[in-house]
Amino acid sequence: MKVLHLVTGLEVGGAEQQLRLMLRRLPYRCDVVSLSGDGPVGDGIRADGGSVVPLGGPPTLSRLVRLIRRGGYDVVHTHRYRACVTGRIAARLAGVRGVVATAHTLGATEIDGRPLTRRVRARYRRTERLGTATVAVSEAVAVRLRRLGVPGERIETVTPGVDADAFRYDPAARAAVRARLGLAADAFVIGGAGRLVPGKRFDVLIRAVAQVPGARLVLAGDGPERAALRRAADQFGVGNRVLLPGAWHGGGGKEGDPGLPALFSALDLLVAPAPAQAFGTAVVEALAAGLPVVHTGCPALDDLPGELAPGARHTGSRSHLLAAVLREERRAAPRRLPPPPVVAHHGADRAARALAALHERAAGFRAATAGAGVPQPAAPPETAASDPSLTG
Repeated sequence: MKVLHLVTGLEVGGAEQQLRLMLRRLPYRCDVVSLSGDGPVGDGIRADGGSVVPLGGPPTLSRLVRLIRRGGYDVVHTHRYRACVTGRIAARLAGVRGVVATAHTLGATEIDGRPLTRRVRARYRRTERLGTATVAVSEAVAVRLRRLGVPGERIETVTPGVDADAFRYDPAARAAVRARLGLAADAFVIGGAGRLVPGKRFDVLIRAVAQVPGARLVLAGDGPERAALRRAADQFGVGNRVLLPGAWHGGGGKEGDPGLPALFSALDLLVAPAPAQAFGTAVVEALAAGLPVVHTGCPALDDLPGELAPGARHTGSRSHLLAAVLREERRAAPRRLPPPPVVAHHGADRAARALAALHERAAGFRAATAGAGVPQPAAPPETAASDPSLTG
């Protein structure tokens, strides 16, 4: 079997890091094509021995169709909104019947950072039916997909995986990262990890940290809200206690980068203030590192018994409620906990097996459609290939 993974871009993000993690474990040929050029995760995939083709420039539909045809792929798997919309059309025009898409970042009001306007919803629905299956990364996302108009029988829930061994606590990494960031060995250090976008609500976390004297905050990530978060830190009088070091890779994606696991070893607490996450990979990774975690809503934990994640605390999304919990955690710090059962439940090998099974079903669907009496996905309507709005 041969699978093409089509992704919008290869900058550091949860979806891109998850793709790299799965590529290490999938037992067949996988290639990666990025619509928006290269990035640090692309470098990491190459370092792992993978194949990456950054299209760059305006990636026209015809160019993508030719690339897919030349590759002779059994399955095309798309990641993130733009790649999903464009890739489903291109895969069908190229004659690939096994087309899988993953909804990595579908929230209640946005998808992949785009507001869920009527036009965006229509694009997604019109192209979704060209595929074989749509993957939800949690039951919460599966519910949102159904509300978006995706038929329930086309939705497959495959939760992301976590490499627990990579995130095991390392006291040497703790000392090295604290020295690199200028953090005292005895400082109480709170962390947040993810794209710096409004939906992550890191502004709420900054307001909460301002109510915890002496606490330091490290926001690991990059994105359009970076400048606004810096202004918020200054406004609340904690500009000297908030660090914005940029994106940290999930395992040394570039030379000299100690990776997100090393950063987690340097923290005393991880906070996930977003109330409507798609899954919450950083939460599970932090638990794998032995960190206590505070969150305002995490599908990775919400659907499971609480005893599977004893180190995680749920709190309200208002800054004063969060601040009260942070003060309690400061009194208990520093502490390291054994990785809870939820980490094994969301193991990377389990996720890779589920994904491989889905690819095999999609590839089998492609072969089966040659037989008589087997229903086929709807043919791509002419307007799908010619409507430029669908690829925007």
